[in-house]
Formats: sequence, C-alpha cells, structure tokens
Amino acid sequence: MSEAAIPDALVRAREHIDAHLFEPLSLPALAAAAGLSAFHFSRAFGARFGFSPMAYVRTRRLADAAERLAGRRAPALIELAFDCGFDSQEAFTRAFKRVFGVPPGRYRQGEKSPLDALSPPADDVEIAVDEAGPVAKPALRIAGLRGLFDLSNKAGIPKLWDRLTPRLPLAGQSGGETYGVCTAAPTRGRPGMLYTAGVAIGPEARRPPGVEITALEPQTYLVFRQTMTGGLVHPQMQAAVRKIWGELVATSGHRLAQAPDIEFYPADFRPDRAGWVEWWVPVEA
Repeated sequence: MSEAAIPDALVRAREHIDAHLFEPLSLPALAAAAGLSAFHFSRAFGARFGFSPMAYVRTRRLADAAERLAGRRAPALIELAFDCGFDSQEAFTRAFKRVFGVPPGRYRQGEKSPLDALSPPADDVEIAVDEAGPVAKPALRIAGLRGLFDLSNKAGIPKLWDRLTPRLPLAGQSGGETYGVCTAAPTRGRPGMLYTAGVAIGPEARRPPGVEITALEPQTYLVFRQTMTGGLVHPQMQAAVRKIWGELVATSGHRLAQAPDIEFYPADFRPDRAGWVEWWVPVEA
C-alpha cells in the first residue's frame, strides 16, 4: 500500500475541526477520534501542522473572524469575541494581535493575511527509515536528569544536557551512548512530557547520586536515523520532530504503543560535528 493510500488520522482530525469549528471541541474527544492517546495525538498533530490541536482550533476561529472583518458588513468586535469563545473583547483583541501581528481594528488595512498564521514551518531535514521495519529493543535502565515540559517550556530541554554532560561517565554506566527519554505526563492539566537526559547503567548497578532511574521495558520501535550537519542542534532536532511525528509516523501504518519514545545518541556523537542520531518511536508488535 502506498503512503498516499494509508488513512491519515491527523488529517481527518483537522478536517473534523474545520467542519465543526464553532461546536464544542476538546482534546480528549479529538484524540479518541484519531485513535491515539492525548499525548501522542498532541505531539503528532503539532508536528504535522505546527500547532497543538487546541491552538489550531483557536487560530482557525480567529482566521474566520479575520475573514468576517474583511467583509462588507463586519460584525462588532464583541460579537466576534463571543463567537470565537472569548469572554471579553479585550481577550479577543490580544489573541488576534498575537496570531496576526495587528489588532483587529487595523486588520482591514490588509497588513497580514489569515493564511499566513496557519502555514507550518518549512524544513529540510534528512531522515532515513529502517527498511527492516520495527525493531525489538531490550530492557534498559536509564540514569539521568529529569524535567517536566510542555509547549510553553520545552526550549529548556537542552539545559538538562548541559547539566548532565560534565558529570559523565556515571558510576555503573554501560557504554558511551546517551538517551533522551520522553514519557507522557500531563502538566497543569494539559498534555506534556517527562523528559530524561541520561545514560544506560547495568541491571545491578546502584543509582548514582543526584540522578533518577527510568526503567524501560523491552519494546518494539520504528527507528528513524537523522543526519546531523554539525550546525546548531536544537533547530535540527525540532525539524526532525515535525517530520517524524507529523509525516513519517502518521503514514507508517503502525499503531503507536503506550510507552516512552527515545532519542538515541551514539557514543561518538558531538553536537558541533556532522554525524547522526536515532529516534525510537514505540509501536505495537
């Protein structure tokens, strides 16, 4: 079956939002309709379209408001605010300016098109898929530093690595590889993740001081290898997230498993040099 023929739950979810834009919409209901957990759905949807699901809902409603503002008989701003789900005209105006760059009162001047705000970023990143299909990986014990992250603070993840790297190798460490472990963990009632930057330690090794242990069960993964250029790491990793979760996983035909996903860095990985990293996405065997 070609990729084009594989049902795309993310596109269906977006089409559902567009068709029912001003009806009650919730993240759990959208995730259930897509057949994914709220965590995986939010991550995949955001990677594919550049917005979290509910941010997409808000932005689409604001885009509709912008189109109505550009019409011959634009409604009152307070009417648009209530239609878009805001409690006040002031909140609507702030959100509109944040998305389109100008307040709604100036929008008539054509300073920005609503389509601009709904265009996901374009990226050029090289990702190779393991042609052998899903790969079975053994159990692992990862020792490292953890943090809770969501869309508002995920830029802080590199700081975990900055704190961990000077401490390596840890007592009981097995091999020079490093791992980024992403586990679903709601934060403030919203989808988020518990991210661990760490290394593998032996099955009988004691917990090194000052770090936490994450036990990973044996798991089957889709393995994606990303070519790194030796330039800035964070933009390349973010581009890979968008491509892997927004395109490759969505069209793989495999069902995601309820397990952490892994960033794998080989022992000779250096952020300032060309090389590669792998992304392990858990799927049902």
